[in-house]
Amino acid sequence: MEPATTRPCLACGKPVKGRIDKKFCDDYCRNVYNNQTKLDESTLVRQIINTLKKNRRILADFLGDKGITKVAKTKLLQAGFQFSYHTHQYVNQKGDIYFFCFEYGYLPLESDWYLLVKRKEEKKEQ
Repeated sequence: MEPATTRPCLACGKPVKGRIDKKFCDDYCRNVYNNQTKLDESTLVRQIINTLKKNRRILADFLGDKGITKVAKTKLLQAGFQFSYHTHQYVNQKGDIYFFCFEYGYLPLESDWYLLVKRKEEKKEQ
């Protein structure tokens, strides 16, 4: 049998007694350590998701009940829209590239105008 060794806990620094591969003194320290290491990644992902949701909300507000409408770029920017964030792209048969934030999309037109659209729901076969 191997002698018990003590190492510092990765979260609090107190001595850890027990198995050689044990890294934390208790479950609380393990949770604190793991939550802290994931915090930076979680914050970035949360910020991106919030920006995508805001873009979607802005497109939905401008579109309203209409199926299609045109909006000036300045109005979208004033509302806080960020063009660098979108969920996906769609290229139609003409080769036009639509940018989507979930089910709401926009097509850049000339003179800083944008055509706003809402994607039609596809019927799933059962």
